[in-house]
Amino acid sequence: MNVSIKDSFKKDAIYSVVSWIALLSLYFIFNDHGIQDIITKVAILGLFAMSLNILIGYLGLIAFGHATFFAAGAYTLGLFLQSDFIIEYNIGSWSIPIALSLSVLLPGILATIVGVICIRLREIYFSFLTLAFQMIFYSLILALVGITGGDQGLMGGFPKPPFLGIDLGIHFHFYAFTTFIVILAVFLMRQIIESPFGYGLRMIRDNHERPAALGFNIRSHQLLAFIIAGSLAGLAGSLQALLDVGAYPEWAFWSKSAEPLFMILLGGMQTFLGPLLGALIFELLNDFVSANTRYYGLILGLVILIFVLGFKKGLLDWIVIRGRKN
Repeated sequence: MNVSIKDSFKKDAIYSVVSWIALLSLYFIFNDHGIQDIITKVAILGLFAMSLNILIGYLGLIAFGHATFFAAGAYTLGLFLQSDFIIEYNIGSWSIPIALSLSVLLPGILATIVGVICIRLREIYFSFLTLAFQMIFYSLILALVGITGGDQGLMGGFPKPPFLGIDLGIHFHFYAFTTFIVILAVFLMRQIIESPFGYGLRMIRDNHERPAALGFNIRSHQLLAFIIAGSLAGLAGSLQALLDVGAYPEWAFWSKSAEPLFMILLGGMQTFLGPLLGALIFELLNDFVSANTRYYGLILGLVILIFVLGFKKGLLDWIVIRGRKN
């Protein structure tokens, strides 16, 4: 690790710690569970959108079926926490960390299987193949009623036993833990994107033919990026399951995959934190429109039109480019 990489690592680590402290401060500044829950949702949705942007913004592959891994993470966590395995082997106090680990691992394995097939294709064919796998996964959730609960989802909740002094049943503990996990995941994602591997993804995105001519292993890079994106989406899904104390088949439906796409469009795909800003805009818009009108789809469509036609890019992309010009 050379000096510049070390400096970048330290700087990102400091930013991460400061960001977490700032979020903890917001919890006490806005002493309102509604606002605190919005911050938690934005963090989870931001992680979901940023995981997809590894494929879209840095690799140039648009996946229409990314919610497959989000739902896989949610169901993995829920099924594990509802299973008798925890009681039988007396691992209750470690059930949450184990469940979260499995919610990253199993979607990663699923992403490996799906990715091996999908990366053989490019452009719209890749996009629709990911969507096809998502609809297969959605159908399996509905069909396996005895395991998944079918169209009702995982009902009845699941236990959240304390671990390492953390009790997720306490609102502040859940808020602090969720934001910490998201910031840690974003920090690790940042290191990946700024590594030689990340710049290799950019090279494939910008000129697919040149890396191949140079002997660059394009498919291995694409597959690894697909696995990383799927694993992080699984983590986001597991945190959403903890927040909602359940997992639902709608999370595996095609419309769920549209949400991170909208967030990337709103926030920007060329800046690292663009999707996170998009998640904030999306969630605030969702809350405002839902509370004031029933024409949610119409309002969202108009907002996206304004961003696409007015800014011609996501908001953070537009701000950064405009700042460079000035």
